[in-house]
Amino acid sequence: MRSRNKKGVELAHMLGMKTYSQDYIDACRAKVEADLRAYRKQVGKAPSKEFEGRFFNDQVLLLDYMFVHRLTGIEGKDGNPLNEVRVLCNSILLNQGKLQVEKLPGWPNSAGASTKLTPEKSVLKLKVGDEVKLTEADFVLLCKAFFGEIERKYLEGGAP
Repeated sequence: MRSRNKKGVELAHMLGMKTYSQDYIDACRAKVEADLRAYRKQVGKAPSKEFEGRFFNDQVLLLDYMFVHRLTGIEGKDGNPLNEVRVLCNSILLNQGKLQVEKLPGWPNSAGASTKLTPEKSVLKLKVGDEVKLTEADFVLLCKAFFGEIERKYLEGGAP
């Protein structure tokens, strides 16, 4: 039996996503590209380093949020771009912007158990303890790798 709200409308329950439609992935990519265009238009050729870091750290949080319900069993723990985005988000939100891969004391959900994220394999090449402060170039590189991995692992019907 499915749940219904007070008006009798059937509710969808989303515990985890095994797949995403190409339309959804494309809409998310378009949102990110629109944000990049707006950033470039607003700041011109000389953005302040502080604003650039804040803006693109926030964009990483958005990137993860758009796919927050992805099943981690499909994602894996091998240091892929999806793991990197998840680690970056936890580092930004729970570790004062310092890269952390292991769980933080008192924050059991601050990292995935046994995630392997080495600087050599990661997109951004950050080391544990490094400040997470993305540049536009960092974000563009990370975003491309992230969407590629989303399509490779979660696209309905397989990769395009």
